[in-house]
Amino acid sequence: MVRKAMREAGGPGRGGVKGARRPEVRLPPLEPFRDGELEPDGDYDGLEFREEELVGQDGAGARFMDCALRGCALDETRLRHARILDSVLTGLRGVGTDLAESNLRDVELVDARLGGVQLHGAVLERVLIRGGKIDYLNLRKAKLRDVVFEGCVLLEPDFGGARLERVEFVDCALKGVDLTGATLTDVDLRSAAELEIVRGVDRLSGAVISSGQLLDLAPVLAAQLGIRVEG
Repeated sequence: MVRKAMREAGGPGRGGVKGARRPEVRLPPLEPFRDGELEPDGDYDGLEFREEELVGQDGAGARFMDCALRGCALDETRLRHARILDSVLTGLRGVGTDLAESNLRDVELVDARLGGVQLHGAVLERVLIRGGKIDYLNLRKAKLRDVVFEGCVLLEPDFGGARLERVEFVDCALKGVDLTGATLTDVDLRSAAELEIVRGVDRLSGAVISSGQLLDLAPVLAAQLGIRVEG
């Protein structure tokens, strides 16, 4: 089992917001993945997937423990109900990857280039998403706890009905965010490089934003409250 040292939440952080606990994944020596294709309900432990073409493969229900996926293609890869634990995912690319209702715990996702990722109903705990760009990320009804988005671009992410607890956005560009029906607790948006919320601005209770972000969001807030601004 990998040993991890994690920054403890340890009470209120900056501005009284509890900070997210970040994963620090330390992988054991890894064996190269040689099986060619993923299998449904497969069990992958201590493996390195390097530059693998996993396009269209079916790994639904699979478990990845102490694994590294580096530079893999995941177009239309089916990973619904998968469990990804104590793992590092670097340079992933693909469109339409299905991770719906999956479980990611103690995971680092670095420099991903993904589009249309399905993570609805998923559970993310102690996850760091750093760098890269993810378009049309579907996190509807997902549960995020101790999740950090850092230095990445999220285009039209959908958090509809999701529950976010101790989630931080650091130097991220958030464009076209949908928070409809979401529940936020200790969500820190102050360090976001760009913040554009198109739906669900009324769900920001439980989040903290900067005074500058408040000014930027004023037109959306006014429209939500039915306030007419003239002159």
